[in-house]
Amino acid sequence: MKLPITDKFLLDVYNHAEKLDKTFTIFSYRKMKEYCYPSLRELKDQYKRKQTKGQFRQLIYRLKKNGYIKIKNLEQNEGIILTKKGAEKVLKAKLKIKNKQKRPDGKWQMIIFDIPEEKRHLRDLLREKLRLLEYKMLQQSIWICPYSVQKETELILRKYSVDSYIKLFLIEEIEI
Repeated sequence: MKLPITDKFLLDVYNHAEKLDKTFTIFSYRKMKEYCYPSLRELKDQYKRKQTKGQFRQLIYRLKKNGYIKIKNLEQNEGIILTKKGAEKVLKAKLKIKNKQKRPDGKWQMIIFDIPEEKRHLRDLLREKLRLLEYKMLQQSIWICPYSVQKETELILRKYSVDSYIKLFLIEEIEI
């Protein structure tokens, strides 16, 4: 079976990482049994590598199937391209794992929006992004956040071209 170029490329990357892993396992901690029976350690390592390689192939397959990556022809070569859906997924993950810190001045970020009914999809999308930034809803169109996320908020507003329907405030105290 011939592997698609995407799988081959990512497997090559994986194999290089695996070679690095092999060099570090030489210096890693071993049990006495593994010193007495070195082939046992080697078999165990081969089994682990085979398992992780299979999991890696499944990951690539799922990424392509779900539309997060695709293959494109680029000047006589094929390349992997992150799709728009994939970029959205990366952005969501990035916002989730970012270590958010409360504002040092103790103020809260407040966003008030009034997006027309014709652009309901943008309104729903904005609410989803605000949840990712850990804003809390006071009302359907009023959200607050104690974290320093002003830059990320402004980036989202510009990206979806809804900044004309939005008012941003910094408030000193709030009763929830």
